[in-house]
Amino acid sequence: MRDRLKDNLLSLMLIPGLSGHESRVARHIKISLGDINVPSHTDQLGNLIATFEGEPATPAVMLFAHMDQLGFIVRKIAENGLIYVERVGGIPERALAAQAVTLCVSDDKDVPGVIANKSHHATSLDEKYTVVKISDLFIDAGFTSRKNAAQAGVRIGTPVVYHPRAFELAGNRIAGTSVDDRAGCAVLIEVAHALSKRKGGPTVHLVFSGQEEFNLRGAAVAAAALQPQIAIQVDLMLACDTPDMADRGEMYLGGGPGMSLYSFHGRGTINGVIPHPALVALFEDTAQAEKLELQRSAQSGILTDLSYVQTAGNGIAPIDIGFPMRYSHSALECCDLEDLVGLTRLILAALERIGPGFSLDTGR
Repeated sequence: MRDRLKDNLLSLMLIPGLSGHESRVARHIKISLGDINVPSHTDQLGNLIATFEGEPATPAVMLFAHMDQLGFIVRKIAENGLIYVERVGGIPERALAAQAVTLCVSDDKDVPGVIANKSHHATSLDEKYTVVKISDLFIDAGFTSRKNAAQAGVRIGTPVVYHPRAFELAGNRIAGTSVDDRAGCAVLIEVAHALSKRKGGPTVHLVFSGQEEFNLRGAAVAAAALQPQIAIQVDLMLACDTPDMADRGEMYLGGGPGMSLYSFHGRGTINGVIPHPALVALFEDTAQAEKLELQRSAQSGILTDLSYVQTAGNGIAPIDIGFPMRYSHSALECCDLEDLVGLTRLILAALERIGPGFSLDTGR
């Protein structure tokens, strides 16, 4: 399991997949599922779905992770060939200057570029401590004219992502681009390996969703179509084990998978998730029985597509389960492989505990 998780994660992190442009990632996952004889299909919004039929009297589960990553869209190409962009998702402007990027001009062609950073020798004292706004940043891809850029396939609407990178750090740490949420996708692929051999249990819909980073709508569409009773999202949990995050919580890299007890955005979008108590108990009991660590998270400033999934149909019992991750939404994020192993084991053991008598009654 461990080696397969690592290989899948490293491979997935190297595939560009801006929100709304996830087709390369979806094809890679579809092939991975096909290798273990798991059929899958895509819906009209680009979500990739694989269903494992189970016992009819048991609550159906939608287990999902998003394929897409944040980035940019080309909005203007200047006469001198420099490229201006709009952000897609929660791009942190302070992390952008001098970053390498990839312009995805087609499914089989990419153009490298770099986000410009004004020469240090020419910056004033004030400029040295100023974060440049996204509207003023530009990408240098080596073009000397708008015509050159067009000949290379770059035009308004071209997707742009951080230049994909993936590498191992000391111990079990993995760093690179789009750990959020290719790590979740790697966990779901590993879950598919186990589910392809099981007998009985609940119906499980594995959903590799799109457009989470942009507008959190891909998984909501899948939920409306599948109508599960339970929704389990697999995504990052904010690691709080670096000096800049120490006051945010008690989530540690290498400390095992995590469970969110509260999330609330609070910035423009008034939305979040309070998990269903039966699912909280399910994962706590499972972790205890399996002797697995289970960390707890309660965070403001967090918004995931589970916020919208839970409102589909007559309502779906929600819970966020995930892995600790450092440096979210930057060009180089970081996770611990052992947390992913523990997360996979936790999910599989929890699914085994969902039987015909599993109650979602809140007791009210």
